[in-house]
Amino acid sequence: MSRITFEREDDGRWIAEIAELPGVMAYGATREEAGAKVEALARLTRTLSEAGDTESKDT
Repeated sequence: MSRITFEREDDGRWIAEIAELPGVMAYGATREEAGAKVEALARLTRTLSEAGDTESKDT
C-alpha cells in the first residue's frame, strides 16, 4: 500500500493524500475516516487503471 499523508484543515476536517497517485485525496471528520476514504479511492483508481491496461491489450 502507498504511503498516506495527513493534514488537518483550519475547520477541523482531515485530508488524506497519496502522493504516488496524483489527485487521490479525501476529506474526513476524523483522521481515520479520511484514511479509509483515500484507501478506497486508491483501490478503485488502481482497479480502473488495471482494467484499462487489460482492455487496451485485448484490442
